[in-house]
Amino acid sequence: MSKKVTLRQQEVLNHLPKAVRAEAVYKLSSVYVDRQPLRGFTGEEEKKYLREQVDVSPDHVEWPKHTKEFWTNLTIPVGWTGIELEVGLDSNDEPIQVMDFIKYNFALKHPQVALTKEEMDRDQSKRFYIQDLTRDDKVRNNTIQVRKDADKEFIKVSSNEKSMKRILRLMSNINPDRLTTEQVENSLYELKNKNPKKFFTIATDKNLELKSELEEMVSAGVLRRIGNQVVFMDEILGDTLEDTIIHLKDKKNSSKLTILRAKLKELSLV
Repeated sequence: MSKKVTLRQQEVLNHLPKAVRAEAVYKLSSVYVDRQPLRGFTGEEEKKYLREQVDVSPDHVEWPKHTKEFWTNLTIPVGWTGIELEVGLDSNDEPIQVMDFIKYNFALKHPQVALTKEEMDRDQSKRFYIQDLTRDDKVRNNTIQVRKDADKEFIKVSSNEKSMKRILRLMSNINPDRLTTEQVENSLYELKNKNPKKFFTIATDKNLELKSELEEMVSAGVLRRIGNQVVFMDEILGDTLEDTIIHLKDKKNSSKLTILRAKLKELSLV
């Protein structure tokens, strides 16, 4: 099935007129990794895809030498509009255009190539990116699905003030006990919109209630946090919040959790 992607260059802004810059062609060339040229395939894949590209067969004694020369000399010229590559496979799972498929896999592994324009713009070491419209559509749709899932969870918890407070406590430094119900809901709604993935992860966490309790204990001074460690008096309950939960959920430590809850309740009555 046909599938096409475009290898594009980074736009270089300089004093030259745009028309002149548009004529510039940059080359994606070989680089060395651990004193060997970068290879687009594993050894077995080379035997499958390079047999028509080099002058000897895979079982020839000079096959390694020729494949090394192939990758060393491989250069992909990339103009202003990029270079389109056919990377699809036919019904026999063979590349429709072998050389395009080779260039694509070489580019995927190249340290100067990003998978998206956004990644290239963030990383100064990247000079090219692969525009894959099908992947871009999938990424955008995944983002939509995450937001939809977060919205569904928000609707569920918004009818329960305790649930909203638990999530708000874990998503921010806000003390929800000092807010009105409307303020809790408003704050949580804003945080959900800013980071729907984080909201969904917290809202669906099976340990949400206990995590929120522990954060409340830290805020109240029942527990201390030193770095990531959670400490009760002089005892380290866990190196992280997750470790602390595992520790306190252990049946042999149930008395500790009872003591912590009692101390938190005492402080809330003061």
